[in-house]
Amino acid sequence: MIIDATFWVAIAFIIFIAVLIYLKVPQKINSGLSIMIENIKNELGEAEKLKKESKNLLNETQEKLENAQKENEQIIKNAREESEKFIIKINNKFFQISENRKKITEQKIMQIKENAIKNIKDTSIKIALKSVKKLIETSINKSKLDALFEKNINQAKNTLKKTRA
Repeated sequence: MIIDATFWVAIAFIIFIAVLIYLKVPQKINSGLSIMIENIKNELGEAEKLKKESKNLLNETQEKLENAQKENEQIIKNAREESEKFIIKINNKFFQISENRKKITEQKIMQIKENAIKNIKDTSIKIALKSVKKLIETSINKSKLDALFEKNINQAKNTLKKTRA
């Protein structure tokens, strides 16, 4: 049998494997891997717990958000209702004030109208008295009296027209 380099490599390999087994390296590697596997399992378990907690927090947050949106909508609805009531109230007050002002203005117009009619009557009476006074003072013939009467009537008409304008 010829001993060549391949043979010595094979022997060295077998000795190396035997030393590894003697030093319990495979068991140490196995236990190290087992510990790593256990750590990974624990981390996966914690990740699952965190995932569940995250889902719970997400659900709670979504519920709170939905409740907040509902409250927002309710607040907006209430504000609209209140503003509509306020607008109606202000409109009613405005129309009441407008009606009161209209009545007061109508009363003032009636009072001014009555005063104007009274002034016209007073002026007419004064004109008539002046005409009668002139007639009595000038007691003259009938033709002059008729002319004076016509003149006074025209004068009264003109005065009445001026007071109307």
